[in-house]
Amino acid sequence: MVCERPVRALVIGAGIGGLTCAIALRRVGVDVKVYERATELRAAGSGLAVMSNAVTALSGLGIDLCLDKRGQAVESFRIMNRRGRRIRDLPFNDACDRAGAPSYCLSRTALQEALLVEAGDCPIHLGATAAGFETAETGVSVRFTDGRSASGDILIGADGFNSAVRRHLFGPEPARGTDHHFRLGIAELRHPLLTTGAVRHYWGSGQRFGLIDIGHGRCYWWAAMSTSAGASPAHGVKDSLGQAYECWADEVRAVIEATPEQDILTVPSHDRAFLERWGDGPVTLIGDAAHPMLTTLAQGAGMAMEDAIVLARTLAEPATGHDLVASLRAYERRRRDRTRSMVAESRRMSDLEQAARPVRRLVRNGSFRLTPRRILTRRIAQALVFQDGPAAEPSNVQREPSSRTQVTVPAPPLPERP
Repeated sequence: MVCERPVRALVIGAGIGGLTCAIALRRVGVDVKVYERATELRAAGSGLAVMSNAVTALSGLGIDLCLDKRGQAVESFRIMNRRGRRIRDLPFNDACDRAGAPSYCLSRTALQEALLVEAGDCPIHLGATAAGFETAETGVSVRFTDGRSASGDILIGADGFNSAVRRHLFGPEPARGTDHHFRLGIAELRHPLLTTGAVRHYWGSGQRFGLIDIGHGRCYWWAAMSTSAGASPAHGVKDSLGQAYECWADEVRAVIEATPEQDILTVPSHDRAFLERWGDGPVTLIGDAAHPMLTTLAQGAGMAMEDAIVLARTLAEPATGHDLVASLRAYERRRRDRTRSMVAESRRMSDLEQAARPVRRLVRNGSFRLTPRRILTRRIAQALVFQDGPAAEPSNVQREPSSRTQVTVPAPPLPERP
């Protein structure tokens, strides 16, 4: 990037998208500061997947998060009924081979640690809740609820589902719910049916369960439960899970039993109507702030990472010259079709997999059993292949990060305003 001084970027949010964005932008010579509303960087105790497309996107900028050491590569993917009888072994590894990289499953904590190491000395300001921003020809200024402010050339909203940046741009928007919610957990479990690198999905009637090896003797699990049947009070969550899945496969019951009740999380299942315009002037959005999606395809982290890489590449390209606003709009155009399709497909698959009516369940199970392997491989690979042209040249990197991230915490932070 050729300019009189480094472009100054303000990133709101230090989650997966925000940290990846900071790393990628610094790789192409952008000066980045991150602002996070939480007062400490602590990931929720659940798991996630970094799929092949995200691994490929990261590697294009020379970013290696050592996921093979922090988590576990997927080696098999099986769909079963609630009693553990096989419906279909998915050709997932064939699709990963087409994509040119493995897919990994790991804990959020492990991924956050990897991103913080890679972020190096990037300043991360904690307890910074964005209250609003103003734009001008010279850039953008952000106001925080504790009276602080920050100025930069561009602003990236990476502040998740309830993004303050998105709300400031487009006003309040309703969430789109589903007829179920999730219980999540991580447990130490060794079971003969949970082999190394195994992903196991169990389908019932209006209920599902996922069991995923994340390495180091631990597995991540999720339970998709009807909002009418599974809405129990905070105490008794483990008992309600045990009752809801008492007739399910042995390994499902075993992992619930192995999880301490205080480690079981309850999260909603929701997304938003797809937003065709993500920014205005020197402001844009990435990840869940731009395109929140249901978890069915396990691509929330992957889409945020792809966004961050494409944004950095677009800013580094000479085509838009010094016009940062044009670069941001170009980034949005490059991501729109891909993310729109992922939001739609995540909801379609969620509706199919969560089927409760008998006819719908027959269609669901039959479609997976009967679809030819080559067609199934092609469909899976469509999500796992990252296509965004050549990587930015390594010479665009203007400085090497040090081994320690600078984190500043105000003392004491003021309460968040509504």
